[in-house]
Amino acid sequence: MARYTKEHKQVTRQRIIETAGHRFKQDGIDGSGISTLMSDAGLTNGAFYAHFESKDDLVAHVVAEQLRTQVEQYDTLRPGLAGLEDLIRAYLSPGHRDNPGDGCPSAALLDEIGRCGDATKDAYTDGAKAIVGELAARLNPEDPQSARGQAIGLYAMAVGTLQLSRALSDHKFSDEVLEQGVENVLALARCRSIPVG
Repeated sequence: MARYTKEHKQVTRQRIIETAGHRFKQDGIDGSGISTLMSDAGLTNGAFYAHFESKDDLVAHVVAEQLRTQVEQYDTLRPGLAGLEDLIRAYLSPGHRDNPGDGCPSAALLDEIGRCGDATKDAYTDGAKAIVGELAARLNPEDPQSARGQAIGLYAMAVGTLQLSRALSDHKFSDEVLEQGVENVLALARCRSIPVG
C-alpha cells in the first residue's frame, strides 16, 4: 500500500481546517462532532488523528487560520479610510448576518472561544491583535500605535453589533441594529484619536 506524500497530507489537513471552520461558524464548536467534521471533509473518522491530536487541537488551528485569512483579505481593500468604510459596510450587512458559516469567526464563535483551552485562546489573541493592528494602520497610517485604542473600540463595536443582530428574531429590528452599527462604527473611525494619559 502506497504511503501518501507529505504534500497530500498537507492538502488533506487544510481541507479539514477549512470545512471545520465553516461548520464551527454555522453550528458552533460544541455542536460539531468529529464524525460530522470528517464527513464534511469527505474523510473517515479514523483519518482525523493522523492530522490532529484532539478536537481542541483542530479548533486552535481553525481559529488561527480563519483570522489569518481575514487579515489577508484586508490587502484587497481600497487604501485608508475608504477601504475601512467598505469593510465595515460589508461586515455589518444582512448578507454577513444571514451567513455565519461563510463569515467572521469572531462574531460566530466568540462565546465558545472564551470557554476553550489556552491553545485556542492564544490563537484567537494573536489573530485579534493582527486585526487591531490592520485597523489601526488604516486609521492612522503615519502612527498606527496612536490609533490602537480606537481600533480596539471599532473591532469590539463591529463584532458586538453583528452578534446582536444575529440574536434578534425581529428582522426589521435586526436590520436597524446593523444600519445603526454602521453609522456608529464609521463615526468612531472618523474621530481623531485622543491619546490616553
